[in-house]
Formats: sequence, structure tokens, C-alpha cells
Amino acid sequence: MKYFTWLFLILGFLFLNNPLTAQELVWRPTNPAFGGDTFNYQWMLSSAQAQNTFTEARDVDRFIRDPLADFQSSLQRQILNQLSRQLISQMYGEIGLEEGRYEFGEFIIEVRPGADGLEIHIFDMSTGGETSIIVPYF
Repeated sequence: MKYFTWLFLILGFLFLNNPLTAQELVWRPTNPAFGGDTFNYQWMLSSAQAQNTFTEARDVDRFIRDPLADFQSSLQRQILNQLSRQLISQMYGEIGLEEGRYEFGEFIIEVRPGADGLEIHIFDMSTGGETSIIVPYF
């Protein structure tokens, strides 16, 4: 035990007798636009071009939308929405869905009152997916 104490004391004096040195840390940006070296410009440009996956001829057409196709799909959505509203009002009157269990094709819909509002649980028998909707009381 005494040997280790002397060893630590000797090593401590050796390290404490040496002067401590340090150097100044300087950060320099690599991007020439922010004050970095101008010789980095070509390297950064080639790196950016190598990572670019956008090709002008192939991807530009994907962003151009056809107004007639948009109009047609909007019209179809509105007609289907109107038909579904009429179907629900004919089947359940103006009150809408009441408490109970309903089956529409592959869907089972359960409507029941809850603490926060009317709870609607929709179960898809084909996929096993389930969705819950709460319509708050007003």
C-alpha cells in the first residue's frame, strides 16, 4: 500500500512540474458562400449534383395537373356524396343514425351513446380494421 502511495506522489509531481500547453481552436466554414475556402466550391457542387435525384424530363410531368381530370374527379366525389346523403336520409329519416348495430356489405357499424358524445365504431370485416368516431353533444 505504501508503495502505491509513493508511486502516485512521484507521478503527480512529474505531471505537475510540466507546463500545461494549449492551442486556440478556430472554426472555419467549408462553404464558400459563408466565408469558406473558394477551392471547396467545385467539390461541394459535384457532391450536390451526385445526390440530386430530380430529373427534369421525367419528374416535371408528375407535377402538372390536368384541369379537366380534376374537374371530373371533383364532380364524381360530389355526386357520390349527394347519393350517400340521400340514401342515409331515406333509410334512417332526418334524425340520421340511431343507437344500434348496422351492417353495410363488409362493414359493421355500432352506434351508442358515450360520456363525451355519440360513439360510432366502424369495423371492416375484410381487413380487420377498426375506426372509432366520437360526435360530441351540443
